[in-house]
Amino acid sequence: MAVPTTLRQTPLTCSGHTRPVVDLAFSGFTEKGYFLISACKDGKPMMRQGDTGDWLGTFEGHKGAVWGVALSQDASKAASGAADFIAKVWDAVTGEEIYSFQHQHIVKCVAFSPDGSLLATGSNEKLLRIYDLNNPTADPFIISGHTSGLRHIAFLGKGEKIVSCADDRTVRFWERSTGKEIHRIDFTSIPNGIEVSNDDSILTVASGNTVSFWNTTSFEKIKEYQVPSQVHSASLHPSRSVFVCGGEDFKMYKMDYSNGQEIESFKGHFGPVHCVRFSPDGELYASGSEDGTLRLWQTTVGKSYGLWKCSSDTPTSSEILSSPAKTETVA
Repeated sequence: MAVPTTLRQTPLTCSGHTRPVVDLAFSGFTEKGYFLISACKDGKPMMRQGDTGDWLGTFEGHKGAVWGVALSQDASKAASGAADFIAKVWDAVTGEEIYSFQHQHIVKCVAFSPDGSLLATGSNEKLLRIYDLNNPTADPFIISGHTSGLRHIAFLGKGEKIVSCADDRTVRFWERSTGKEIHRIDFTSIPNGIEVSNDDSILTVASGNTVSFWNTTSFEKIKEYQVPSQVHSASLHPSRSVFVCGGEDFKMYKMDYSNGQEIESFKGHFGPVHCVRFSPDGELYASGSEDGTLRLWQTTVGKSYGLWKCSSDTPTSSEILSSPAKTETVA
């Protein structure tokens, strides 16, 4: 049962996309704070200031739905993968396209290595490709093993390992330098989303109506909890105190990591929730939905942070952040 709260959650609604928002990613901390990028089926990834949702720019160039996005830790580069069979790398400061990598099928996911020198892509070809951005004309290193299209990928440690999930109902760990499969976890439902913790020690997996947590060294299951809805994405707070998740019932759930008890649930979206992530400082979490919006939610309701300028008792009303149609400098 949800624990009642005396303060009302007032999410910031970031509009501008015209179709479902299917992926999002935060950068690390920079001199200008942190940033947020969103993937949408309208084919136009958007960059925003992470703590306020303020629109900074739109990356234009794809000719199909964008399924996956990533930001380098320093927010200097952005990446996107799309239904036009192309993965692109962008200058996140100017918005200009830097590289374009052709694939043979829809590119569903992209990820930067921690130092930003490598780009990993996963596609419906069932292959994982690794591009050396210091030598972008070289052929990518290809890792095979999945038997269905990939959904999400992430680097582990300093980039020595990669973890991926796919429609074949598996999560797999790979040695990056050799492409050797290190470990495989089988699920009864497709793992819709994965996330690596800030210290690389815990893998969060959203699958069916469960959220599970795995040790990335021993590969043992740490915890597994049931969620009231089929869940598409989950994110663990940097402090490991709570996790958030969302899925088919349009709700956002905040749950206790220690025992799986529901702390709060909020219904702000008007469609299934496809993606959710905590900000790097854990002060907020972002969600993207079938309804075409991004929403920013406070981890501690009522706290004065970003655009939430609150008194000690009463939160402000929700602010609507519109995205201009034209393209401007991204950061």
